[in-house]
Amino acid sequence: AEDEITLFERDMKEFWIQFKVSYGTEQNNQTSALRDLCKETLEALSEKWSKKLKEEDLMIDKIHEYNNEILQQSKYVAEKEEQLSEIKSKLNQEQEQQKNLTDSIQELKEELMKKMEIKSSKNKAAKEKVEQVSKIKTLFKEHLALEMRRIPDEQLQFIFRHVDHKDPDKPYVCTLSINEQGDYEVTSCTPPLDCIAELQLKLRETNNFSAFVANIRKAFTALSYK
Repeated sequence: AEDEITLFERDMKEFWIQFKVSYGTEQNNQTSALRDLCKETLEALSEKWSKKLKEEDLMIDKIHEYNNEILQQSKYVAEKEEQLSEIKSKLNQEQEQQKNLTDSIQELKEELMKKMEIKSSKNKAAKEKVEQVSKIKTLFKEHLALEMRRIPDEQLQFIFRHVDHKDPDKPYVCTLSINEQGDYEVTSCTPPLDCIAELQLKLRETNNFSAFVANIRKAFTALSYK
């Protein structure tokens, strides 16, 4: 009976040892398989996420690149807008200058036309006065012993004779011209007459040339008796 018990105990020990070995081996194999699976899974996930991270990095780089391009384009557009604004400002200034120049030219034209009209009017008036003097020249010479001469600087000289009863041939001279304003102006009087300024003013006011000449002769005649 002891041998059977001993044999049973030995068999049980061997079975237990074999069970432990068998179980441990299987458990180790399962653990190793699980570890390998986890490793493969982790490697696959790591590779997948590494790829995603690379793609995201590339996307971020692209975004930065696009942002830089947009920034450069914005700067370029801003520069062009500034240049366009400067060009528009210059164009406006040139247009304003052109307008001012056109207005100035028009004003000069109008001013020139006015001056030409005034000059034409003065020339016409001067011509009429000269014609008036010429018409009465013969009359004065024949009836009043008056000689009229045209001298340099567009002046008209009146030479009166038969003024001094003591010396009929003695000349009394008055020189007359037309100034820039178109008015009569006495430039010389020999001998001098105190009333010459008054007679000149009256001639300008009345434009009565015959009366002026007659008054000059009267003044010279009165002077000859002094």
